[in-house]
Amino acid sequence: MPGTPRKKATIAGPSRKKAEPKPTLTAELDRMQTVICASLEDDKAEDIVAIDLAGRASFADRMVIATGLADRQIAAMATHLNEKLAEAGFKKTRTEGANGTDWVLIDAGDIIIHLFKPEARTMYALEKMWSADLDEPEE
Repeated sequence: MPGTPRKKATIAGPSRKKAEPKPTLTAELDRMQTVICASLEDDKAEDIVAIDLAGRASFADRMVIATGLADRQIAAMATHLNEKLAEAGFKKTRTEGANGTDWVLIDAGDIIIHLFKPEARTMYALEKMWSADLDEPEE
């Protein structure tokens, strides 16, 4: 199979074994996730779900998914979330889709936040795609 080791690893996908996170990293992730979920709850986000991606994805350790009912609510949730993360010391966040779309993505480094309108959330079904149930072999 031609290609560099990096390309081969990318094609092979994530490994199935769980990596043990470092205790200090886990505490920081827990603190960041608490800030994120509290901010979303304050903004009346619906159906907030946190998914552990450690050992299953190279782009993040966790994913938080929430639903907003209107474009303005989703944009406000994204703005408030960026402000609260910065206040808590998590300054490097990037936002995509914040100008009136059905889906806003906030990359907070180790945690990715997806803010959806209900129809878009159903269509993309990220919870199903990243569910831990998919990692278990069927008998």
